[in-house]
Amino acid sequence: MWELRDRVAVAGVGYSEMGRRLPRTLASLTVEACDRALDDAELTRADVDGIATSPSMPRYGGTKGTGEGIDVVTPYYLPQVLGIRPQITWTGSTNGMVTQSVMDAAMAIRSGVCNYAIVYRSLHVPKGTYINYDSSVAAGPDQFHAPFGFSMPPAWAATVLRRYLDLHGLTRDDLAPFMVANRANAQRNPNAYWRGTTLTADDYLNARMIADPMTILDCDLPVDGSVALLLTSTERARDLRRAPALLTGFAAGTHTAPTSAVMTLEDLIEGSEQIARTLWQTSGLGPADIDNAQLYDGFSVFVHTWLEGMGFVGRGEAVPFTRDGHTELTGRLPVNTGGGALGEGRLHGMTHLTEAVIQVTDRGGDRQVPGASRSLVTVSNGLAKSTAFVFSRDD
Repeated sequence: MWELRDRVAVAGVGYSEMGRRLPRTLASLTVEACDRALDDAELTRADVDGIATSPSMPRYGGTKGTGEGIDVVTPYYLPQVLGIRPQITWTGSTNGMVTQSVMDAAMAIRSGVCNYAIVYRSLHVPKGTYINYDSSVAAGPDQFHAPFGFSMPPAWAATVLRRYLDLHGLTRDDLAPFMVANRANAQRNPNAYWRGTTLTADDYLNARMIADPMTILDCDLPVDGSVALLLTSTERARDLRRAPALLTGFAAGTHTAPTSAVMTLEDLIEGSEQIARTLWQTSGLGPADIDNAQLYDGFSVFVHTWLEGMGFVGRGEAVPFTRDGHTELTGRLPVNTGGGALGEGRLHGMTHLTEAVIQVTDRGGDRQVPGASRSLVTVSNGLAKSTAFVFSRDD
């Protein structure tokens, strides 16, 4: 069992304003999120000595800019904006998902490199078409993919979803109940972009097709915004304002696709299973110990592959499981209780982490899972650089 189990905690959560193409810089949104996370714990900027993120812009489509404070906010620039550069003793930056920065921060705290670390993710909606191929040259694998429109994530995920549906004799009608219930969860989340806009099965089934069978509503929603978490030792967290969410375990994916295909159904399941083996072994837990799950939904099909890969259901059982209501707020395993990236907005797993913290600290309001004690978070698609976490109530 992991020797750091429950020794690091999240003591504060902060959201910036969330929207699409807000008239604000990304730096101002980031500062807002960080200050709110500190205020949540009744701390100040003077207490922060660690900071980490994955600063890169999504590498698909748009202008792919790198303007500091506008397109990206790096962990080297943010301390300057916050006025805390001299006191920073640890800085983390990863080119993987930002959730790897949570792992790095936890280990930095336990090793004594820093005491209070802010982990944040800031993203915005770039100019132009969000996902396109705007180069006149295609090199490497792109020379075989781009001419056929296979150079963007929705197309890759569409092949996974098509194989899943065909393999198990399912249709898009079987997907609709989960999508409707997920949007209903977003209605209970004050931070969700789609709060105030409900979804019917007909809305989903008639949505604009992006890559058959993937519609626009099967894709997460790019937003302008930032979310920050304040991490510290469990001992320190217990002296602060909020009940802490304990980090019980985590695991990182190492599975890589053996072919030139960017992702296949089999690879996603196999990668998720590898992460599950590591997580359950190191945490001393299993699927039966989890009472809510925040599963990455950059594309809707990922929810189903994670359900199967993490061992909640068998192969081919995830879509029927969601279709029959078992992942709704009152179901056997509430999933994406805040609406996930499909309903809340795309911040590369940070909203999933914060929702897990909210659930195990009884801060969910109308979307609170009664007595939630352990929350699972999965991020990305199950392949290398994907991650999984368990957060627990502090009893």
